[in-house]
Amino acid sequence: MRTVSTRASALILVALAGVGLSACARGGAGAGRDLPYVARDVGTLYTAAKSRLDRQQYKVAAALFDEVERQHPYSIWARRAQLMGAFSYYLDGDYTKAIAGAQRFLSVHPGNRDAPYAYYLIALSYYEQISDVTRDQKITMQAMDALGELSRRYPNTPYAADARLKLDLVRDHLAGKEMEIGRFYQQRGQWLGAAMRFRAVIDQYQTTTHAPEALMRLTETYLALGVPEEAKKSAAVLGANYPGTDWYQRAYDLIKDKSPPPPKPIPVTYAKPAPPPVGTVTVEPAEDTPEASLNPAGAPTPPATTPPPVTGSPTGPTDGTTTSGSGGSVGNPGN
Repeated sequence: MRTVSTRASALILVALAGVGLSACARGGAGAGRDLPYVARDVGTLYTAAKSRLDRQQYKVAAALFDEVERQHPYSIWARRAQLMGAFSYYLDGDYTKAIAGAQRFLSVHPGNRDAPYAYYLIALSYYEQISDVTRDQKITMQAMDALGELSRRYPNTPYAADARLKLDLVRDHLAGKEMEIGRFYQQRGQWLGAAMRFRAVIDQYQTTTHAPEALMRLTETYLALGVPEEAKKSAAVLGANYPGTDWYQRAYDLIKDKSPPPPKPIPVTYAKPAPPPVGTVTVEPAEDTPEASLNPAGAPTPPATTPPPVTGSPTGPTDGTTTSGSGGSVGNPGN
């Protein structure tokens, strides 16, 4: 009787294991739920999880890898299954669970040889969630932090080399976000806000592809704000670093158009001398005003301090200014 009951128990366990695996294979509503606890050896569980992973059934594979950790937490395969479960979630597009699994692995095994890969998996999970520049860039900042931490902790690993490349792309994306906001302010005439955004690109993301445009936009903004000297400085920096770009040509044209033109020479015209007065005329200054008055013959009087008589033909003009009298226009004599 004992032998029969033992065999019956074994058959029941095998049947339950088959039911659990078949539910995972269907991948329907039951695939997202926790697997029922069926005691299985670590080799069977890990092999089944790896098989599902190879068949691209990532959600089922992740659940089975978690089951390895749950049933055999002290096995050497549990540590490996923990990281493989995070990888399966990443392939399935469930980046939140992938990050949580990799962080749990690092908290339990911080000095493991696979720790660089766990950091890399966290950074990739953030990187894959980056949205376009018209949306909030909080995830982009988290991706930059995760990639930077991987590069600092493990600079000589292959993961760090790829992280540095992606870090440049992330910084370029953040610079594009600043440019998008700056152009938004610029289109609405909010020049001060636009200048702050363009200045942030130049100060924080000066090695990105957006730096030339930021310098040109800053030139436009400074000219609109009425500070042409700052605009010239921005255009000079643009010309020194990006001399052959279209952005520099546009900035140069802006500075050239907005610069004040050189003063034009004032043409000097001489009035024709009036006919000489007949006879000798003595002019006396007015008593109540120092200004000149007109004599009966129409000749203008000099200042009251020097009242010489006017005789003969008046001399030609010496300073180009003219005064009008009743007898015509003549040039003022020199004092």
